[in-house]
Amino acid sequence: MHIDFIFRQATVFDGTGTPPRICDVGIANQTIVAIGDLSATQAPVEYRAQGLWLTPGFIDAHTHSDAFLLLEPYAPSKLTQGVTTEIGGQCGGSAAPRLNNARLPSDWEAQIYPPRQGQSSTRGPNWTTVADYRTCFEAARPATNFILFAGHNTLRKGVMGDAPEAATPAHIATMIYHLEQALDEGAWGLSTGLVYHPGVHSQPEEVLALATTCAKHDGMYATHMRSESDRLEEAVEEVLTLTRATGIRTQISHLKTSGKNNWHKLPKVLEKIETARAEGCHVFADRYPYLSAGTDLDIVLPEWASAGGNTEILRHLDDARTCGRIAAEIDASGRDPDSIMIGGTWSPETRPCSGKTIGEIMRKTCRSMGTVITWILRKDRTRTGAFFFGMNETNLHEILKQPWVMPGSDASLRAPWGPLGKDTPHPRAYGTHPKYYRILTEQLGFSPEEAFRRMTSLPAQAFGISKRGIIKEGYYADLVLLNPSTWRDTADYTHSHSFSTGIDTVMVNGSPVLMRGQINPSAERRGTFLTRQH
Repeated sequence: MHIDFIFRQATVFDGTGTPPRICDVGIANQTIVAIGDLSATQAPVEYRAQGLWLTPGFIDAHTHSDAFLLLEPYAPSKLTQGVTTEIGGQCGGSAAPRLNNARLPSDWEAQIYPPRQGQSSTRGPNWTTVADYRTCFEAARPATNFILFAGHNTLRKGVMGDAPEAATPAHIATMIYHLEQALDEGAWGLSTGLVYHPGVHSQPEEVLALATTCAKHDGMYATHMRSESDRLEEAVEEVLTLTRATGIRTQISHLKTSGKNNWHKLPKVLEKIETARAEGCHVFADRYPYLSAGTDLDIVLPEWASAGGNTEILRHLDDARTCGRIAAEIDASGRDPDSIMIGGTWSPETRPCSGKTIGEIMRKTCRSMGTVITWILRKDRTRTGAFFFGMNETNLHEILKQPWVMPGSDASLRAPWGPLGKDTPHPRAYGTHPKYYRILTEQLGFSPEEAFRRMTSLPAQAFGISKRGIIKEGYYADLVLLNPSTWRDTADYTHSHSFSTGIDTVMVNGSPVLMRGQINPSAERRGTFLTRQH
């Protein structure tokens, strides 16, 4: 038997939840070809792994790396956690299909991307369809595998712009047409972000029509629900009603209870989901192991001020009268200014605010909450990122206990250098997977093998990813070799560009893209754009 690479005497966790065993694992080309005693076999590369743990590569169930994989294809913040596959296009916002030059998130729009054949470098995306994006992906040759959902908000913007209104039957038909094209070109399914514009204006019937089409194409549905706070129970019921009606495979994104007044709702929410699963509904969820959410600061704006998208927001902020009205409504909203921390900023004036809470800035400047927020948004042209502390540890632990909940960082890849090192990301971008593992094993009493199951074969099962997530002969060689005593997250809210420690080797499709804890530039980057046929 020809073998290219052997891990010798590793403690192997196969990803199924069974106890580990000490053995050898042999790889040829992109697959695992032998597991057991390979002492009689030699390979060009042999790795002495005594005392280290070998697991399947981790699958990050919820990410936003779509565009950034084209800029930093080694995905260092992900590889150093042990992530080998990312699932992107989430929360209704995907890199493609970008119809009629639909505007993408501001941090994607601000970048300069490698030129496509026959084009020159330009600021902002230079692709349109999913097929175009795949061409860019294949040219960049990322180190990690990637799955792309087609975002409802991106589709809607391409068809309706930012119109704050319900879709007509003609609008829905056009969205369905482009969704089908995206699915044919390799999109995994449909994602929604029903708290964001313009999806917030959609009626359940619009989403149901798109999900019905997606189900007919064997696609999947991933949703940032219509509410994660005051109307959480109603939002969960909407998702489960859609799932029952269509039979679609469903992933609830970053399951949480936001706001102290909503913490008590978790048992009812879990009961609703368990009932649906007992009926045979294919419903799973993901969650990051942190108590703060991370999104754009402009989510705190009143509904009327954000209707119509970024152009309308800036028009309101630049007008003294309407800006004052926005500030007054934020002041009267009852929000706790110390529960909002400024993350990434985009102007010299606002840069000192990064890492500080709105309350701290208020006390230093003697300004009201609304005045501080509108000033920051105006200076940053609405591109400000923020962290929202509205969750509690008890509920986090209860969610993570559920056997159908897997880790999802809700973060794009980052690097401490280059164009992706200039902002202040949520620490989950660098630390989700080791932190998740530590909470499960050190605080909740789960075995290492069960924690690894939830990071590997569980997301593979939930999303229908074939031949990944398990160490098994014939499966793709997505593997992680780690030191259990040193594998930890190091990023926090003030030092977020900080790599996790303890990952020794990461292999993606048989290529050791990280070795001895360092990016391996001599290794071939074999990350694959995964489709439902893989």
